[in-house]
Amino acid sequence: MEGNKITFKSIDDYILQFSTEVQEILEMVRNVIKESAPDAVEKISYQMPTFYFHGNLVHFAAHKKHIGFYPTSSGIAAFKHELSDYKSSKGAVQFPLDKPIPYALISEIVKFRVAENIKKAEAKLKKKK
Repeated sequence: MEGNKITFKSIDDYILQFSTEVQEILEMVRNVIKESAPDAVEKISYQMPTFYFHGNLVHFAAHKKHIGFYPTSSGIAAFKHELSDYKSSKGAVQFPLDKPIPYALISEIVKFRVAENIKKAEAKLKKKK
């Protein structure tokens, strides 16, 4: 480890560093993603909890006042209307910790990303043939 930068070996390691309240939210987000993408693999990427399925699917992270959810720019664009109440950028959205986390919306976005990554993987396979 250089300096005081922590490197996480697993999503469990990552979640354990937060307060109990935040841990509960992170576990809920993790479970919603697992249910929505049952074939995805958990890993740490960019020092964030990441779900991987034919490429990175989504990342999420806890911040001081929000949960960051990173479904790539296509995931944000496809749900622009539903995400309009939240602060978002090209590839990220912030869910404030002082408001209910929209778990159903997270699930929809993850399912969208699964379908998108399957399409990309199929397109790659067709090119190889």
